[in-house]
Amino acid sequence: MKNLAYIIFFAVFILGCKDTTDDGPNINPNLDPPTGVFLVFPHEDSLCNEGTDLTPTESTVFFEWMPNGNAENYTLTVENLDSENVSQYETEDFIFSVTIQRAVAFRWFVTYNYQDEIKESATWNFYNAGPGVQTYTPFPAEIISPSMAQNIAATNLVILEWSGSDVDNDIADYDVYFGTDNTPGINTSSISENQLTVAVTPGNIYYWNVVTNDNEGNTSESGVHQFRILE
Repeated sequence: MKNLAYIIFFAVFILGCKDTTDDGPNINPNLDPPTGVFLVFPHEDSLCNEGTDLTPTESTVFFEWMPNGNAENYTLTVENLDSENVSQYETEDFIFSVTIQRAVAFRWFVTYNYQDEIKESATWNFYNAGPGVQTYTPFPAEIISPSMAQNIAATNLVILEWSGSDVDNDIADYDVYFGTDNTPGINTSSISENQLTVAVTPGNIYYWNVVTNDNEGNTSESGVHQFRILE
């Protein structure tokens, strides 16, 4: 009788631990979720000192990201923030070397195609270290809101939001240019916050630009963004 009780208990335990769901998704455990890749190096908002093949003006930097099982190949995009020159590289690897200028700020990200949809990583900024450089220009401010070409419901006030970063960690303040002209004039100077409330009129298109200033007198510009206030 005791042996029979043990057999019944064991059978119930095994059945209770088994996944009896038959209509769940068929997930291949060898594939990551179809999201963008995770960047590894060069680090975000960092000073890159790890180049090879050094010359006074150039070095070779190894860009690295975590592989994603859904990607057959990747597109690495590297932008020179001084010249605004954008270079793209196709690769099946997750480490790719690129020769870039020294003492210059760069922006980079990685994309791949999954079922006809582009999956994109985060975007990271870094400075490629250069000889004799004592202080570095802040990275261009990243516009958060309103986004480029955004349509906003009729209102009289809009909050402009951005973020700033600097490898020297010495951002002093920001100058905000804003108006209906596509080369907007100064609206507020030497603001320490990362947002500004501005007055707007429905039916207008507005343009704005943020200049970042550091304690050494270096400056950078976000570039002009625009948004529309609907009537």
